[in-house]
Amino acid sequence: MKINEVRDLSTDALKTQINDSKEELMRLRFRQATGELTDYTQLRHTRRTIARLYTILRERLAATGMEGEE
Repeated sequence: MKINEVRDLSTDALKTQINDSKEELMRLRFRQATGELTDYTQLRHTRRTIARLYTILRERLAATGMEGEE
């Protein structure tokens, strides 16, 4: 997902995307532990996607002054 696409998402959709990405990361880790995962770059890509999503969410919360609330 491109950064421009992420910025166009609503805050609720962004939180949903974070949860979906975390679940995907968990599935990838299980696949790695069982030896099924052959493309290890998916782990890196998913972790970076989660970081991007959190960065955008943090920017929005800081802009609205609601940084303590998530």
